[in-house]
Amino acid sequence: MTTTAVRSRTHARAGRLPGVWGLGLRRGALEIRQFFRQRDQVVFTFAFPVVFLFLFASIFSDDVEGAGIKASQLYVPAMMAAGIMSTSFQSLGISIAVERDEKVLRRLRGTPMPPAAYFLGKIWLVLVTGVLETAILLLVGTTLYDIDLPSHAGKWFAFAWIFVLGLTGCALLGIAISSVPDSSKSASSVVVLPFLVLQFISGVYIAIDTIPDWMLNIGALFPLKWMCQGLRGVFLPDSAQVLEQAGGWEFGRTALVLGAWCVGGLLLCLLTFRWKNRRDG
Repeated sequence: MTTTAVRSRTHARAGRLPGVWGLGLRRGALEIRQFFRQRDQVVFTFAFPVVFLFLFASIFSDDVEGAGIKASQLYVPAMMAAGIMSTSFQSLGISIAVERDEKVLRRLRGTPMPPAAYFLGKIWLVLVTGVLETAILLLVGTTLYDIDLPSHAGKWFAFAWIFVLGLTGCALLGIAISSVPDSSKSASSVVVLPFLVLQFISGVYIAIDTIPDWMLNIGALFPLKWMCQGLRGVFLPDSAQVLEQAGGWEFGRTALVLGAWCVGGLLLCLLTFRWKNRRDG
């Protein structure tokens, strides 16, 4: 075989290699398979917000004066927002920190796989788990707590962009915060604490009209508050707007804040992400 023929065959093989998007899809399939093989993790991930929804909605079930809803209905969109952040921010923040500590990232960095394919795989994972988590909570909300599905396309469109922007922004923040823990042992504490605080000051566990304004102002700096508010605007009647801090759903501001966090989260990832632990140099 001539040298020219060998080169032609080599180039042909190289041309058949999958690109970044193809590798990212395959990496995503691997991530999803690994996730669903860990049954305890699957059960905990999907059951945690459902259990909390049941507890809070059972404890607080009275009518909300002047809002035309029951207190239990407030928790359905709030738990959906918390579920989106849990499957993205919390999941990636902990899992990537563990993979870094166990040298998984270091080994992947030494392979021909483009770095972007690794992150695309993670995005596919949080997309699948986020969709499933939201679907489960929506099923529970419509079945047990009288949540009505939107009756026109505008509300469904709002639901779609809130979900996409919220999931993307929280996923990028999860990737960024994964560089903060020094080891896998501290990853859960570092990631869960700010997420837990945000849930209390963003209207997940406590109604907006009972949270001090200064706490709400701090919560308004982060995406969870706006996801909660946006999803309440999608699934609750307009009469419930009186409960919001500004007296309205503020869909425009919600889009701006969530979009800003997508951009800001990407910048944070580019500036802070590390493939190795600090102690590894």
